[in-house]
Amino acid sequence: MIRVLVAEDQSAVRAGLVLILRSAPDIEVVGEAGDGERAVALARELRPDLVLMDVQMPRLDGVSATRRVVGEGLADVLVLTTFDLDEYVFGALRAGAAGFLLKNTDAKDLITAVRTVARGEGVVAPAVTRRLIAEFAAKPARRATVDPAVLDALTRREREVLSCLGEGLSNADIAARLDMAEATVKTHVSRLLGKLELRSRVQAAVLAQELGI
Repeated sequence: MIRVLVAEDQSAVRAGLVLILRSAPDIEVVGEAGDGERAVALARELRPDLVLMDVQMPRLDGVSATRRVVGEGLADVLVLTTFDLDEYVFGALRAGAAGFLLKNTDAKDLITAVRTVARGEGVVAPAVTRRLIAEFAAKPARRATVDPAVLDALTRREREVLSCLGEGLSNADIAARLDMAEATVKTHVSRLLGKLELRSRVQAAVLAQELGI
């Protein structure tokens, strides 16, 4: 079972999310939180596999809550937002979120996303990733200073894959461009995330943009 904590301040929305998640036989909703402080407290108490986290919440915003949950190793975080290009999304990804979903995501895709994150994979649609990257690149003032030396641990192939991630390409797209099997791409992505100590392919994409590769 995938144990999920739902953190959303709007009770009606939260109830809807819980209802959807409970419809899946392999997902168990172990707790609900209406603000960021409560989300962190419940994550510490319940140790869920995943926290579905709204970015805009009272007492403690979702970005700060994500940073605490991930920083303490309590759970993976899947960020939920109304705004696909809201500045909070960038903060959430930097804070270690495994990905993000829009609140208008349908029930089937929500359940799929939860399962994907639970498997240890990032979950942001390639089209949305490209928009995120484009928005990020257009605002250089927000870029963090990154030491290019972090790439030294990567093989040439892993750097090529990282560059493709920076363009927002899916595994299938990367496989076609680099002429390799999709399963091989997945392996390279997993390895480079581990070497760079990143939690999602979107964090890798942002890093690639920051380094200009």
